[in-house]
Amino acid sequence: MAQDVINLSLEPRSITGKAVKHLRKSGKIPAVIHDHGRPSVIVEADGPSLIKAYRQAGKHHPINLVAGDKTYTAMIKAVEFEPRKNQLNHVVFNAVAADQVVEAEIPIEPKFAEGNESTPAERSGLIVLNNLESVMVEALPKNLPDVIYYDAEKLNEVGDQVAVSDLIVPDNVEIKTESNHAVATVYEPSALAAANESAGGSAEEPVATEEGDEAETEAAQEAGEAAEKDKSEEAA
Repeated sequence: MAQDVINLSLEPRSITGKAVKHLRKSGKIPAVIHDHGRPSVIVEADGPSLIKAYRQAGKHHPINLVAGDKTYTAMIKAVEFEPRKNQLNHVVFNAVAADQVVEAEIPIEPKFAEGNESTPAERSGLIVLNNLESVMVEALPKNLPDVIYYDAEKLNEVGDQVAVSDLIVPDNVEIKTESNHAVATVYEPSALAAANESAGGSAEEPVATEEGDEAETEAAQEAGEAAEKDKSEEAA
């Protein structure tokens, strides 16, 4: 089922470029709204409110935006984090129309039998390895699910596998990820340990960030906005 309606208020933003660091220090987060080929709308949001909306919506749930005297139905296209502080630095919204099919990345979760919190395989001492955490789908904004499930009771013995084709897909939603892509697989613990050892053990994972370096992202953003403004002026 879809979540409740998510609302977010934004304010026009005059500060751009490197000066946005002062904006962040005041508790605001810079953002931009892309609107169907029209000039981008440069905005800012209250930090806690935007973070809450992002946690609720992710990149798969529509958000009702109020920016000045205009309203938009939009989805989060991209986010930028400061990796050292895990701080949300910038958000790009894409305005969408109610009758426009959109593409979104939807998380995958197991659906257990009532009273269970693990798969039959795990309950018997085996290991279930998640091969895929999300899938790409197409649907109208109102039909986008918050999560897509698979039947975890299908995972019983070593070698059992759930593929994208086994996902429980809601009506009016089309999966774009390849149907034969593995979602979850059952392994014998000893076999998995041996495979990890032969691969050199587990390396330290790097800090994950989205959308790359802040300076490059904001420079590209400002350049794109300037180009859109020039095109608009030429058209006028």
